[in-house]
Amino acid sequence: MLDSPFAVSCTASGKTANGILSEPTQVVADGMVLFTDYTLRTKASDFGALVANDSITVADIDYTVRETRSMNDGLEVMISLQKT
Repeated sequence: MLDSPFAVSCTASGKTANGILSEPTQVVADGMVLFTDYTLRTKASDFGALVANDSITVADIDYTVRETRSMNDGLEVMISLQKT
């Protein structure tokens, strides 16, 4: 799945692997604020050790890790990100 056409190159702590970046935008405060929630889905064996405030580059854009959550029996992780 992480070799899908939607996968992008990710680099953190000297390791490079693929992940799927999601950038859903939500409108809040009666349409006054746009909020983008960046999440990266990747193999736990690649980036599962990342913790809050770690750095990662996704598709040549720098992000800071907000949270890493395990999913699918620990084989994958969902990493919440914020742009650096």
